[in-house]
Amino acid sequence: MSTKMVLFDLDGTLLPMEQKVFVKTYLGMLARRLAPHGYDPEELARAIWTGTEAMVANDGGKRNEEVFWDKFAGIFGEEARADEPLFERFYIEEFDNVQPSCGYNPKAAEAVEQIKTMGYRVALATNPLFPSIATEKRIRWAGLTPDTFELFTSYENSRYCKPNPEYYKDVIASLGVSAEECLMVGNDVGEDMIAERLGMKVFLLTDCMINKNGEDISKYPHGSFDELLTFVREQL
Repeated sequence: MSTKMVLFDLDGTLLPMEQKVFVKTYLGMLARRLAPHGYDPEELARAIWTGTEAMVANDGGKRNEEVFWDKFAGIFGEEARADEPLFERFYIEEFDNVQPSCGYNPKAAEAVEQIKTMGYRVALATNPLFPSIATEKRIRWAGLTPDTFELFTSYENSRYCKPNPEYYKDVIASLGVSAEECLMVGNDVGEDMIAERLGMKVFLLTDCMINKNGEDISKYPHGSFDELLTFVREQL
């Protein structure tokens, strides 16, 4: 079956980053923003991680957004739900200050645009742990715009997270394609290459590769953006 859709991961794929540096910067700025509203920085960071873990474990019964806020309110009390606008204002007003903790590779946007020019549809299959406003900003940091993609996943529109295969099933169902019609491009061996189990083709971008379990990556097509474009031209 011919390939119609190319799915891209964002963090570490289209947007170069060292995750630990990004997370430390992000949580530090968020903590400073919320400290005047009574949130202890360390408690807030633990709550964010706990909410993130709950989203990763989501069984599909609720949207990730609901799962996160249920967990957050369980830690700080139901009244904490009223503080959701504080988070939104942070993303609107201050999240761009996190951008220097990330890199920039002009070849990322060039590759996406070239693949579109070749006639492929493109979507952004980024782990849906952030609200859409934060994902939109990270897309722009990568030199692209949200409307580049037919779909980008966020915690508002998703019920699962990577590496759960159900996440990918939801994405392709939303796009109206089969797994066999998709190529998944990502930098995380555990979270992105798992799409192959559903029948997707995969390409491992190695610029900021994450390989927590030390898998042999020779079994996956892999390399830089130049090698990705060669793969798309010659193998799809």
